[in-house]
Amino acid sequence: MVDANVAPLGDADLEWADLVMVSAMLVQVPGAKEVMRRAKLAGKTVIAGGPAFRANLEEFPDADHFIIGESEVVMDAFLNDFEHGTAKRQYGSSERPDLSLTPLPAWHLLKMKDYVSMAVQYSRGCPFDCEFCGIMVMNGRRPRVKSPEQMLREFQSLYDAGWRDSVFIVDDNFIGNLVQVKQFLPRLAAWQKQRNYPFKLMTEASVNLAQDSELMEMMSAANFHKVFIGIETPSTQSLVECGKKQNVTADFGSAVRDIHQHGMQVMGGFIVGFDSDTPSIFEQQHRFIQDIGVVTAMVGVLNALPHTRLWDRLKAEGRLLDGWSGENTDASLNFNPLMGCTALLDGYKKLLGALYSPRKYYDRISTFLHFYIPTARGRIMRTDVQAFMKSMWSVGIISPARMLYWKLIFKTLLTKPKALSAVVELAILGLHFERVSHRVMESPSPEGCM
Repeated sequence: MVDANVAPLGDADLEWADLVMVSAMLVQVPGAKEVMRRAKLAGKTVIAGGPAFRANLEEFPDADHFIIGESEVVMDAFLNDFEHGTAKRQYGSSERPDLSLTPLPAWHLLKMKDYVSMAVQYSRGCPFDCEFCGIMVMNGRRPRVKSPEQMLREFQSLYDAGWRDSVFIVDDNFIGNLVQVKQFLPRLAAWQKQRNYPFKLMTEASVNLAQDSELMEMMSAANFHKVFIGIETPSTQSLVECGKKQNVTADFGSAVRDIHQHGMQVMGGFIVGFDSDTPSIFEQQHRFIQDIGVVTAMVGVLNALPHTRLWDRLKAEGRLLDGWSGENTDASLNFNPLMGCTALLDGYKKLLGALYSPRKYYDRISTFLHFYIPTARGRIMRTDVQAFMKSMWSVGIISPARMLYWKLIFKTLLTKPKALSAVVELAILGLHFERVSHRVMESPSPEGCM
């Protein structure tokens, strides 16, 4: 297995293979096409599957076969036909399989030193149906979960493989099935405690997490330290427009504080470009994100994923455009926004520049630190010490944020020393986000932008 995010695909990898199976998300389409081109030149059979291949299959002429849908109910039919030389070009199913059919990951295929976290999956599906989201199309609205026993076997297999660091539970919505997740979490907490908390966990969840103190306490006990929440926008009109009803009545300031006080740092997803948005949305988003203290604010421009309700609506309105990169943070668009393309992208660039200026960024870290109560257990790793040492040079010496960095470090040591690792990580991430924002601000507007 070659992960092209972290290592190049060598000619020897292709020479070794009997066939080449390519999985990709939309943003990875250019890389996937290059892999398939090289594989065909090497005379290999190419099988493609994953979110990138759910639409416009004619864009991938180098693929011999497509697997569309969840592999537990598709792969057996393909492999049987392939063995008998009768494989069709496309296999697919809309069936939602029981996740007990999912095998344990083959961790030995990974070079674990290439990663800061491992990924496991507990559930598929989400009970909410946001207009722009592709989860309903891919995984359905009824959350399906693995049993506690199956999940503990999966965690144990990762433990036995030697991993002792962060683990991302990459669910569509980890708390989508509240009854089942509350049965699983105490078992996971006990497993972690028996092994001296080998994994610090993070996941994705909906904002109703903050309304359930018992659930937050269970997650803290199981050693969760981060949670990604799709907050999207402070505009009630835009939330109603996109069908994100669970966010309409939420008090996000209170919700974020409560989650931080239970030891979990909130990473937030935000969107600009809804039809209800006006040019004032950019300043609204800026104030909103600063006030609630979400440091890792992932702000993107709305785009329409294939086959979502948003895609269908914009297609019917004749507003879809070609040429989208699949990346929602590179100032690209695949539809005509009502506020105008130029106004949207110019406002987005200014918003990123404001959010990730050193002063505003460190202000948010201070807000986070004020409410954050660290609860995650775990040993200090050699990589943690190395990261701190490197941050003292890259942020504390040569960065324009150096004075803010040292002020924050000393404040943390004096007031909340247990939060130091989280604060150092955020300082390092600040450099990354600042570079991303500069790249976006310097990018030209796409052709045809009005």
